This record gives sequence, structure tokens and C-alpha cells, in this order.
Amino acid sequence: MVVSPARRVAYEVLLRVFEQDAYADRVFRTAARDLDERERAFAQRLSYGAVQRVRTLDHAIDTLGKRPVRKLDPPVRAALRLGAYQLGYTDTASHAAANESVELVRRARLERAVPFTNAVMRRLAEGMRALLDSLPDGALKESYPDWIAETFERDLGHDDALALMRAMNEPLETVVRIVRGEPPLGAEPTDLPGAFRVERVDDLAVAEGRIWPQSRGSQLAGLVVGSQDGDRVLDVCSAPGGKTSQLRGEVTAVELDSNRASELRENLALLGATNVTVVEADGTKLPPELDGFDRALVDAPCSGLGVLGQRPDLRWRATPLPELQLALLRAAAARVKPGGTIIYSVCTINADENEAVVEASGLEVLPLGDEWPRYAHPRLPQFLLTLPHVHGTSGFFISRLRV
Repeated sequence: MVVSPARRVAYEVLLRVFEQDAYADRVFRTAARDLDERERAFAQRLSYGAVQRVRTLDHAIDTLGKRPVRKLDPPVRAALRLGAYQLGYTDTASHAAANESVELVRRARLERAVPFTNAVMRRLAEGMRALLDSLPDGALKESYPDWIAETFERDLGHDDALALMRAMNEPLETVVRIVRGEPPLGAEPTDLPGAFRVERVDDLAVAEGRIWPQSRGSQLAGLVVGSQDGDRVLDVCSAPGGKTSQLRGEVTAVELDSNRASELRENLALLGATNVTVVEADGTKLPPELDGFDRALVDAPCSGLGVLGQRPDLRWRATPLPELQLALLRAAAARVKPGGTIIYSVCTINADENEAVVEASGLEVLPLGDEWPRYAHPRLPQFLLTLPHVHGTSGFFISRLRV
């Protein structure tokens, strides 16, 4: 039997993400390279959806398959997860999902596991939807680690936490920033200047530096910096360069990792950001000559709880980083002139990494809510907080601070 190209790709993504700790987007990019547009879209839906939903899928396989998922051979585990996802979350015919899952196990030279795989797929076909419907609302049903669900509920309340988890299990809008020239044909303007909603990203336009894929949440962080010609601007942790290329003035972009710094230089050249100088350095231990800046952007590494929809495996590896974030913020503050401003932003929805870091910095908070009322933080309107379930974009916390 033939296994469809899309299912082969999804199977490889599941196998490598959960057995080899690979990143889903990188595996998918390589594995799906030769697919046509239609197959690629289906493969991405299967791959990303199954990775996101793996906690729920494993619960269904454990319950209906009557054997712990952790004890299965990796190829069997990946094939059953893929089959279970199709049965629970797509309109794939049950016989197609079952037959191709069995064939994937056979191709892995695990003939002894074929009868077991077939039997489990039959049980899943009979009971998967009913099992999903019976699950109570929350982390197991929406497939999140308990700690993430608890963080969302603590910070947003039960109803918003549930709505947020659901929103990040579905595709969000696709937005590009216009770098030069006209918007792509059919692009829809948004509430941010230069940000346009599109059906799909035009790869040629990206390669020519005319547009840049960048969510409204991310673009908002760059806009809030408000730098002008003549300003000296420090951008810490700047790769891959989307926000960096939004900044006006004389910009110094700091990046620790040499590979990411090379990528940053390439992207800035592509986008025509000739006002930026890239410095390879540790943002917590800046070289002494980097001093006297008018403004700074600290777009710090974080748990990424606001971008779980775009990065399907991140929920299974996310880690809060408040100590590093505070160290970066303090290091930048030491290099900004008295009276200068710092934008502290993170793509997470977690008070421990957001307002708690700002409070620990001791810096004066300059209110942003009146300037951008639509994105005002629901509890603390001096900050901005974009929310996937409210705004349809990635989740970003943004604050403006005075040194």
C-alpha cells in the first residue's frame, strides 16, 4: 500500500520531534521540501496539529489501546499518534487513517507490531470522538502541560485561559510588514501602519526584501520603540531582525550567537536596514564602548507562551527565564542616558516574565494604554498585552520604561 506524501512527512516530524528532540518547523521544512502546495498544506496541518495535540492523543491511545504509549516502539508510537490525530481532529476517513498508520509501521520493519497497530486503530476509530467529547475543559482536552494552563488561569481567569488555549490550537492570521513598494495583491490592511493580512506569504517578495512575515504583536513592539532619525538605539537580542529593521536612527544590534548574528546581518541587508551595526556580544555583559544610548529595545528570550500556536513543539519544551530577562534589562538600562527610554518586550503571557520583571528592575513605567488602547493590558493598562484569543495575533507583553 502507498502512504501519501503528506502522511510520510507528518510521521517523520512526529518521530524526530519526540524521539530525537528535533524542532518541528526545521524537520518539516526539510521533509516537505518536494511537496506541491496542496500536499504541503495538508502535511503541515497533520504535523503541527499532532505535535500540539500529543498529550490528548496519548491519553486516547493509552485509554483505548490499553497499552501505555511510553512502552511502544517509537515508529509504532508515531504512527498511532498520527492516526489518532486524523480520527479526532480531521475529516479523514477512518479506513485511510488506519491503513496508512499500519503501513508506516510495516515500512519501519516492525511486522510483529502490525496486528497490534491495526487493532488499536480500530478501537480509536470506534471510540476516539466520544472520548474527546467526554474530556472536561482544560489542559488535557486542549493538550497543554498543566503548568502552562495554570499560569494562564492565574493571570487571565478560567474563561480567558480556556479561550486562549483553544485559540493557540488553531491557525492565527498571517501578517506581513511592507518594507518597500506596494502591498501584495489582495492584502488587507490592519490597525497597525505597514502591517497587512494575507492569505499566504509570497516567498518571492520576501526573497526580494519587499515584505517581511511578522505578526502584529511583534510589529507593535517595534513600533512602540518610537526611535527617530538622530537617535542612538541599542537593540539587545536582536536576531532574526524583524523588529531591528523597524527602528530608525543609529542602531546597534547585539546578538550573542554567531550563527544567528550571521542570519541577522543577511536579513538586515535584504531589508535595506543600512542604519544598523551588528555586534556579537553577550547582552548581559555589554562591551564598554556601547554606552550613551537614547533608547533601547530589550526583546528578551522567554518561555514563548504567546507564540505556542506558531511553534507547535514549544509547549513541550518551554521554560520561563525571568532571571535572564532581568539581567538583560538591567544591562541595557546601564547603557541608556538618564531620561532615555527602554522598551521591554517578550512573546509570552506569564506575569512572572512580564510585569514582575519590570517591577524588579526598579525602572519608571511610562503608560502605554492610552497610546494603544486596543492592546492595553486587561489588568494593568500601563502595559500592552496582545492576546491570540482577543486580537488574533501572537501574544506579546510590551512596556515602556524610563531610566
